[in-house]
Amino acid sequence: MEAFIGIGCTVLGLLIGLLTFGRNRDKDVKADAAKTAVMETKLDAITNGVESIRIDLKAIEKQMDMLAERVARVEESSMHAHKRIDNLKIIQEAQQV
Repeated sequence: MEAFIGIGCTVLGLLIGLLTFGRNRDKDVKADAAKTAVMETKLDAITNGVESIRIDLKAIEKQMDMLAERVARVEESSMHAHKRIDNLKIIQEAQQV
């Protein structure tokens, strides 16, 4: 009789141990899945941010190209204006003499 009680307690302890292991394993899987989901969400947000920065950078590069072209035109125009001013000075000096 005592042997049956010992065997019964051993089996009951083994059964409780197995059930506890299974339950804790399920909790660990759920926790890992939640952590993975959070990390994927954060990575998606970072990816979207990087893509937005790329789009903004392309727009800024276009603006810089347009500004460079406009500056070149303004420099050329000012150079012609200086030549005209120099010619006017020469004409004015010739008239004063």
